Amino acid sequence: MHKNKILFICMGNICRSPSAEAVFADLIEKAGVADAFEIDSAGTHAYHIGNPPDKRSIAAALRRGVDMRHLRARQLQAQDFIDYERLIIMDHANHAEIMKRFPEADHSRISYMLDFAKNVSEKEVPDPYYGEGDGFELVLNLLEGAAQGLLDDFQQIEIGNRQQS
Repeated sequence: MHKNKILFICMGNICRSPSAEAVFADLIEKAGVADAFEIDSAGTHAYHIGNPPDKRSIAAALRRGVDMRHLRARQLQAQDFIDYERLIIMDHANHAEIMKRFPEADHSRISYMLDFAKNVSEKEVPDPYYGEGDGFELVLNLLEGAAQGLLDDFQQIEIGNRQQS
């Protein structure tokens, strides 16, 4: 069985990208299609390699029934452009960093997470790391909508592939 391989990417891999990974994992598990996917997350920078997600991200996700305490930060590698079909980024700064660090990579596999969100005008998932208040809740709200859109996108591709067969 073909697995759809998705890598979620932010800067440090402790807030947005592990949240996206966890939200999408929860969504595909509940939809009964988890076996069709292989997902992971990474950061463009090496700030937090080996660390769990930010405690505020963990707490916000747990309030929604999503557990990401098992995740650990890692840095984006050149091999990821080979191993993953889709690289889903959170913002322009990380896109620029990827273009700078991996100029020879296949950039056609890169998409913005919020490209999959319906009725959202923002292009970037804001980084809640230095913020106060409900930044982590806002990130989860955006990611939940985008995750559903991402799953819908894969399901539309699958339907199209079946119709072509």
